[in-house]
Amino acid sequence: MIVHHWGEIEYTKAREQMQEIHSQALKDGKNHLICCSHPNVFTVGSNSSEAFKVAVIKTDRGGSITCHSLGQSVFYFCFHVVNPAKFYKKVVSSFELFFAKYLPEVFYDRAQAGFYIQNRKIASLGFRYSQGVSLHGVALNVAVDLAFHSQIKPCNLDGIVPTSLEREGVFLSEEEVNREIVCCIERSFDEPNL
Repeated sequence: MIVHHWGEIEYTKAREQMQEIHSQALKDGKNHLICCSHPNVFTVGSNSSEAFKVAVIKTDRGGSITCHSLGQSVFYFCFHVVNPAKFYKKVVSSFELFFAKYLPEVFYDRAQAGFYIQNRKIASLGFRYSQGVSLHGVALNVAVDLAFHSQIKPCNLDGIVPTSLEREGVFLSEEEVNREIVCCIERSFDEPNL
């Protein structure tokens, strides 16, 4: 697995560069993981026809509206996928390993695609597959501005509010979170970091 650390990067630029990494993965046959964060932006999946009170950027991933901001760790997977269901399960188990260590009350809800503590959403998932390689990934709230995130209902779900590791009493830097998540992904996919 080749890991790319991009740091803070504007969303549309990251999407362009993700496409380049996707092309690279098709050529080199390797799995590529991108770790980054985005300045404040709302994105929405391609299959969504909902109207929102904030400006959104339409994406080619699945899912509804998602908020990105600084203080959020984003993990984009350009992985070779034979079976999307098995791939998705390994992604989920990667984050379950992380939460088991730091915040065991977090659970994954398949029906509402995300990780939650009661009605508080801490991480969102959204993927697309092209030519057998995945695109997009997971956004985990580390220490975000919850007032900004609260402008929308996470994934447009009624009764769901955003939360973060910091809000739940887990004080880790984005760098520490990224390092831990990369290790969890390596374990779930049984693939060493190159």
